[in-house]
Amino acid sequence: MTENVYHILKERGFIYQTTDDEKLEHLLGSKKVTSYVGFDATADSLHVGSLVPIMAMVHMQNFGHRPIALIGGGTTLVGDPSGKTEMRKMLSRDRINKFGESIKRQLSRYLSFDKGKALVLNNADWLVPLNYIEFLRDIGKHFSVNRMLTAESYRMRLESGLSFIEFNYMLLQAYDFYILARDWDCELQMGGQDQWGNIVAGVDLTRRMTNKQVFGMTFPLLLNANGEKFGKTASGAVWLDKKKTSTYDFYQFWRNVDDRDVARCLGLFTFLPMEEVNYLGNLKEPLINRAKEILAYEVTKLAHGREEAIKVYTAAVRQFGLSDPDGKVKTSSDIVEVEAGEESGIPTIEFPMSRLEEGLWIVKLFVESGLCSTNSEARRLIQQGGAYLNKRKITGVDIELTPDDLQDGALILQAGKKRHKRVVFI
Repeated sequence: MTENVYHILKERGFIYQTTDDEKLEHLLGSKKVTSYVGFDATADSLHVGSLVPIMAMVHMQNFGHRPIALIGGGTTLVGDPSGKTEMRKMLSRDRINKFGESIKRQLSRYLSFDKGKALVLNNADWLVPLNYIEFLRDIGKHFSVNRMLTAESYRMRLESGLSFIEFNYMLLQAYDFYILARDWDCELQMGGQDQWGNIVAGVDLTRRMTNKQVFGMTFPLLLNANGEKFGKTASGAVWLDKKKTSTYDFYQFWRNVDDRDVARCLGLFTFLPMEEVNYLGNLKEPLINRAKEILAYEVTKLAHGREEAIKVYTAAVRQFGLSDPDGKVKTSSDIVEVEAGEESGIPTIEFPMSRLEEGLWIVKLFVESGLCSTNSEARRLIQQGGAYLNKRKITGVDIELTPDDLQDGALILQAGKKRHKRVVFI
């Protein structure tokens, strides 16, 4: 019996809800299917919350199905109210187009677009030229306002205020599905759990307009073990663009996930076999830390390439040591044991040596390195015992640094457990 991608997605934790489990399972097991996921171009980078749909698309492609990444050049002009407590900021067409190009480049790290194996489309191509009166007559007539108001994305916003332009979003997303079904034979839309109302609307509209059954699938809302939105940190979102989130900080985000989230993250964000995912996810302290290293390495390798992943893994080992020095944890991951003397991947900045020769105040260095935003914040960090210099806790706020404090020509600053900077003086 040929393996079905539906079973893989189910086993690895991708499927929260579908419009018809049995028929969709049969469809995906009986033919090659075109599916799509939409990405509104609201920023110049995707973040880790986008990895669930991206990885689902990769699994689809690996089984011979054709994924479409739909850039929301048109829908971004309107703004999706789903999961938002207030109206999104309006963006210009030029800015949206630039964001869309950046998203395409990031997706190409995961998907192969050679010979039509995957497509990137932009819904601005058919939404922007729409004639409003014709759209209302031909498409709007199929929508019930009463039914639309039952959608969670709308109900959540009624008290705080839902603009008329946002109210149109469901119609536009539904129209996307109809166009993709009509012109690209797309039979499946995938999206986050909060997109259920929009997806169902598209399934219904496509049936009415084409007399053809299409399907919807949603992914579970990704929360961490503490019930907080996954992918958020104290400093904000964790981005796929290393200019917005350094490769080292990206690695450290995954290295520091809660023990309870390890198995789920390995299932969703790596391609390790499920037998290994379950084995690693069930490890106990201290070996669970080895599972986290494997998770961080594998996700970083997919996002930034193997060379970058090795580099930041090396830096982490150099900083904290091996979590499994005896090699008890066996894995098929290609993570490598590296020598601590290899090049560091910790984010590095350069200062002129004259600054150090004059005597550099430790508080000012934490601010200028970007680890703290103000002198007051840096003082509190030091006084509360959360600041380190060259792996040693800083005990006073009046320390003046000189060239004698250099180790291997640099200073390693640390704020808390996760944030590091390497300062080189030239």
